[in-house]
Amino acid sequence: MRIFGIAGWSGSGKTTLIAKLIPEFTARGLQVSTIKHSSHAFEIDKPGKDSHTHRLAGAREVLVSSARRWALIHENRDGPEAELEDLITRMTPVDLLLIEGFKSYPHAKIEVYREANGKPLLAASDPHIVAVASDVALPSLRVPRFDIDDVSAIAAFIAAECGLKAA
Repeated sequence: MRIFGIAGWSGSGKTTLIAKLIPEFTARGLQVSTIKHSSHAFEIDKPGKDSHTHRLAGAREVLVSSARRWALIHENRDGPEAELEDLITRMTPVDLLLIEGFKSYPHAKIEVYREANGKPLLAASDPHIVAVASDVALPSLRVPRFDIDDVSAIAAFIAAECGLKAA
């Protein structure tokens, strides 16, 4: 399973880019999964649902299954946040696992950069950023730069970086 990251500051367009990349890769015959990091607390469960009741009762993990999908909810409780490596081991192997966020982890990644965010360019100090997708020209960049809307070129670059060929 090849792993490739999409990093950038909040509001840069990481999720939008991934949502465009997934169909690009699947059209090439590749199986793709994602892991998304959130710096906020989030809920995928609803009060009143049995799974929510199980969690509130103290279950460490709750797996919900139906004919169409299943989801595993793991409660860290007072424990530390899971390491990316541990999360990856929980994933079913696919051709490409896209990692959104986890910008401080040492895996190859493309930075999504928008000048309007007013944040510094991560590529300037992160040797694991191998390209930048941006809405502005970035002279003096040590890595390739792609227009943020050139999804086909970005997908081709990621595929080449990961040694993936279309099925």
